[in-house]
Amino acid sequence: MTTAAEELAGLLSLAGRAVLLCGPAGCGRTTLARRAADAFPGPVLRATAAEWESDSAFAVLRQLFPELSADGGPLPLAGRIAAELVPGTLLVIDDAQLADVDSVRTLSSLLRHHPAARATVLLTVATGDSRARADVLELLARMSGDEVRVPPLDAAEVSELASARGIALHPTMAERLCRHTLGRPRYVVQLLTEVPRATWAGFDPNLPAPAAVAASVRERISRLSPAAERFVAAVAVLGAGAAVRSAASLADLDGDPLPVLDEACAARLVELAPRGLAEVGPPDPMVRAAVLAGLGPQRRSKLQRRAAELVEDPARSLRLLVAASPVPDAGVADRLDALAVERAAAGAWGTAAVLLNDAGRLTEDAELRQARITRAVDALIGAGDVFRAAALAPEVESVRETPLRDAVLGYLAVVRGRAAEAGGRLSRAWDIVNAARDPETAALICQRYVLDALCRYSAEDLVRWADRALELAVPETPAAVEAAAIRGLGLAASGRAKQARRDYGQLAERIRHGAQAQRIVMARGWLNLLTDRIDDARVDLESAVPTSYLGGSARISLWAQAWLARTLFLSGEWDDALRVVREALVLVDRTGIVITAPLLRWTSAAVHALRGDQGRAEEALLACASGPQDYEIMRVPALLARAQVAEAAADSAGVLRALHPLTRLSLPTSVDEPGHWPWHDLYAHALVLSGRPEEADVFLAPHERAAGKREHASARARLAAARGRLLGARNDHVGAVAAFDAALEMIGALPLRYDQARIAFAYGQTLRRLGRRARADTQLVAARDGFASMGAVAYVARCERELRAGGVHLPRGGADSLTPQEEAVARMVARGQSNREVAAELFLSVKTVQYHLTRIYAKLGIRGRTELAVLRSGEDGEG
Repeated sequence: MTTAAEELAGLLSLAGRAVLLCGPAGCGRTTLARRAADAFPGPVLRATAAEWESDSAFAVLRQLFPELSADGGPLPLAGRIAAELVPGTLLVIDDAQLADVDSVRTLSSLLRHHPAARATVLLTVATGDSRARADVLELLARMSGDEVRVPPLDAAEVSELASARGIALHPTMAERLCRHTLGRPRYVVQLLTEVPRATWAGFDPNLPAPAAVAASVRERISRLSPAAERFVAAVAVLGAGAAVRSAASLADLDGDPLPVLDEACAARLVELAPRGLAEVGPPDPMVRAAVLAGLGPQRRSKLQRRAAELVEDPARSLRLLVAASPVPDAGVADRLDALAVERAAAGAWGTAAVLLNDAGRLTEDAELRQARITRAVDALIGAGDVFRAAALAPEVESVRETPLRDAVLGYLAVVRGRAAEAGGRLSRAWDIVNAARDPETAALICQRYVLDALCRYSAEDLVRWADRALELAVPETPAAVEAAAIRGLGLAASGRAKQARRDYGQLAERIRHGAQAQRIVMARGWLNLLTDRIDDARVDLESAVPTSYLGGSARISLWAQAWLARTLFLSGEWDDALRVVREALVLVDRTGIVITAPLLRWTSAAVHALRGDQGRAEEALLACASGPQDYEIMRVPALLARAQVAEAAADSAGVLRALHPLTRLSLPTSVDEPGHWPWHDLYAHALVLSGRPEEADVFLAPHERAAGKREHASARARLAAARGRLLGARNDHVGAVAAFDAALEMIGALPLRYDQARIAFAYGQTLRRLGRRARADTQLVAARDGFASMGAVAYVARCERELRAGGVHLPRGGADSLTPQEEAVARMVARGQSNREVAAELFLSVKTVQYHLTRIYAKLGIRGRTELAVLRSGEDGEG
């Protein structure tokens, strides 16, 4: 995507035109224009228009050409400028919306009547400036054929701006500052300079207006009538989307409010909502902050208490009471707590967190205050806002230990991928809780253990803790619903997928709507993927991704995106899979929920490797390795990603190295459940290709039995293909063909395009080794076409090499010509591949490769690999 700076530089390189650089005040127009002018190769003249000079003829031109006589009007003056101007000069006019009309007319005439001057005019214009003259704006639009819009900064750019000034903003705070300043660099920089640094590490600070904005607001308020001033104050208290009738009532206005509304809007202190005259609000958060700061504590508190009675939304009403309360208020705190419980029950965790934090601030009792702040952290994690939760965590850690405190800190450790810390926190919480006296907290601890067990991929522990949570929790509460939703995954991982499906059906009947339903649909989609119901998985997972439910959880959305990306990968829809991964990784960075990152990068690494983009594949692997891998849900996909990248490169030894940790007995048995982590066939293929068929036989047998017992079609198909390769290596033609045919039949009934192509490729390789070249050709063409449809260029090239090596459709040469298989060996050796690498890719023994090389050297009259590389390099150059 072309940036505004790049677009501007391109336009300024074309002489004889006017370019408008537009954007709201504070957007960085002046800075961008200055940088463009500094980089301009020719002479540059600069001027700045001013409001008080807009009625003075030729005021801007006098800045550019102090010695020039302004007699005769715009056209003669343009001629004199053209005569004196160095050809190719850039004229920069900042704040051109405030320029005098005669200067703009003269510059327009210069461009239209004197092209030989090759002058370029850059005009920066502040959009929405009420001081601008209409005739000037119209003329600027007519004289310029090119316009560059300066976009606002996004949260990442705000974070970079802060980092350059030595301030680290967590993503949530960067978004907050971005919204507060509307992404305008001037105000971002001003606040980063003016606000104490400790503020930026907080949970939910009230950001002030920059000093310059506050001064401007005070000056505009001073010119208002008393009625308009009261109306502006009322709108600031009520905030965006305030009803005009509510603002008028709060401002004690009598009669028609329209004259007051006109006055407030003209002063740029109030603006109408897009829907018409019924709603108003402050022009931006900074103006609102400045107005509120100018009211003084007593007046502001009175207005906020009155406003709380006018606002219909209970959460907004209570937040107004919080803002109006300078000291603890037990009554308001209790109301906040009750509403937080209600919102949490509906899954609106973000709202619940804010309400609980406010309740804690208004609570005088230390123990109750601690409990409310701790529950606020818990709600933030539930909403997926780990960074804000971490901002409050030190306060939670500093107080007396309670079961709730340890459970919440354990929860935070889980989503951050810190298994040891999570285990310690949760163990301590369970040790000190009294389940009989406090079943609610005990149920919460159990539900956190369920999440921990899911990430450890321990099915037995997951189901056990889920059952305990369901015994202790009140039905339909968040702890009960989430425990029930995840329990199905534990059942599936212990071989009880049918029971899990029945349970999800009953759960979905009971809970049909809201954020809690998001958890159920996500888990059901995950189960559908694990059990080969690919189309159903896609529907469920796509519907579980959005967080537009009432406070839907980013944590649940990330799980849904990770498994949706995997579903799309297996279905061969790789562009969509990469899109999902990109969007999800942005959410990972924004929320700090790293537990799902390796799952996402597994898909990314596989697609890039198969498409021949080794650089991006290695980036994904490096990202997997750089983060925590304490949990199996992180470690296993990271290992699988490395194995798939190695397999795409025909590096069987690399596949074995990557997957070796999964062969250890210390891993939970659930990791080997058919269909859950498809690594067994990868490992078996690599063993056969590495000349270790006996080990492959021993390794395959128990997994084949398990897949057969579970009647898991895709797992059986993948393992049957590995068995077919093994039988082919033993020259058992009948057995190999039977195994591969069975694999193709099973995988052909499923929409798994990647596995279909992969099995066909292995089948074709095996048939070619067995000398069945015609049948091999059929399978390799099918594999090539399948890989080509997905853009898997790495495997398309391998299929082409296999087809050339088979030589069924290739003409035979004379006695001194290379055979198709010799040609394939020669090409690969000339590229620098070792004999072992060639053997692995062409499914030959190392001795056979050496035999072919001996014949190749003799036929071509060369003495070794170096001469072969030089010879082939010359042939490629001639081609």
